[in-house]
Amino acid sequence: MADGVIRSAVRRLVNDRAPRSMLAECRRLMSERGEANSVAIARDLVAQFDRLNVEQRDAFFLRLARDFSPDPKAVLACAQAYAAEPNADNLVRLTHASEPPRQELLRRINRTPGGTASIVRMRRALLDRLPAKPELAAVEADLLHLLSSWFNPGFLEMRKVDWNSPAQLLEQLIRHEAVHEIDGWDDLRRRLQPDRRCFAFFHPQLPDEPLIFVEVALVPEMAAAIAPLINKKSAPLEPDQFRVAVFYSISNCEPGLRNVSLGNFLIKRVAEQLKRELPQLRTFCTLSPIPGFVRWLTHVRDSHALPEMPAASAEHAADALAALRSATNDDFSRLTNAGALTILAPPAHHALWRLAAVYLVYESPGAAGDPVARFHLDNGARLERLNAQADLSAKGLKQSAALMVNYLYDLGQIEAYHDRFANGKVAHSRAIAALL
Repeated sequence: MADGVIRSAVRRLVNDRAPRSMLAECRRLMSERGEANSVAIARDLVAQFDRLNVEQRDAFFLRLARDFSPDPKAVLACAQAYAAEPNADNLVRLTHASEPPRQELLRRINRTPGGTASIVRMRRALLDRLPAKPELAAVEADLLHLLSSWFNPGFLEMRKVDWNSPAQLLEQLIRHEAVHEIDGWDDLRRRLQPDRRCFAFFHPQLPDEPLIFVEVALVPEMAAAIAPLINKKSAPLEPDQFRVAVFYSISNCEPGLRNVSLGNFLIKRVAEQLKRELPQLRTFCTLSPIPGFVRWLTHVRDSHALPEMPAASAEHAADALAALRSATNDDFSRLTNAGALTILAPPAHHALWRLAAVYLVYESPGAAGDPVARFHLDNGARLERLNAQADLSAKGLKQSAALMVNYLYDLGQIEAYHDRFANGKVAHSRAIAALL
């Protein structure tokens, strides 16, 4: 037992030594005035961080939170001075005093070659441990603040990815596709034919690493099912048939940039470029999953659990819930089985669509709303159409009961629809309104 205690103490000592050494180097970097020395110190810090084990990274982040936060007394004094005399000088002093020294530390690390990628890796490591260590929230806030500035869409380059792009880039598309898995090179080749497009954002400091990419199908009409869009054996369409651009997949490639706004700007930029390239395009829309729908449905066991809505809609929703429970023998897991879903009677299907409309219209403005819906609606899209049995894959059945949604991007109404969503209202079509 004594040996175990000794070994544990030695392990703690070893695990604490590296973070202490790093913190000493951080202080040295903050005090260093010479540009050459600063870069060398920052480069060594990055190398040390990459060698840390899990426990050592925990210790480093905790010390970063504790030792590189603002001085509370200095912040209070500056705040009181600004409250007493709110002039520009006092505001500058307050701003300077309240900014965590961590932010300047991270800026100095960013100066070293590869520093931006290192900070993105650092944030990815932090996000993994944040749920268990909420005391690191301030460090995360600083990282998010800086990365949101450094990865501002104004600094990003949008590139079209095609079959002639470097093999390394194409491999990353296959690896990072998060919505509809790419089944090898033949599948990817079909997704890059002339009636399919792929665009990605790149950062000058990460020129060979796509940050996020979107896949687009150019088709004659608004798509109602995903299978035809990703059928690798389908024949490419001729350009004179292009009328609708369907955004059917958007995938983030870098977990360290979570919650840094990229996708909303990418969709708008792609739509504008396609409009210039193909003036015959009249409609820009998505074909999107509803990943939170079945989970929400299984928790809505009676009408009292439904979201707030007008009285008539609430009555219709309660009737739909009762009808669906009856049709499934109170077992909503049947909705995730293709065979059982197919044999549902028309009234049960209508009940399912009505509840999906309720979920998207009345739950989306809240934090518990469907994440894909929140993304597109906050981005200025309109909830346009529900499509039954649109994704019969195992994932589509499990998450969405095979339902998919078309969100319409009306380029002239994006700001108005965004403002509406920001005020808790979902812009939706007459077809959706008829379901409520």
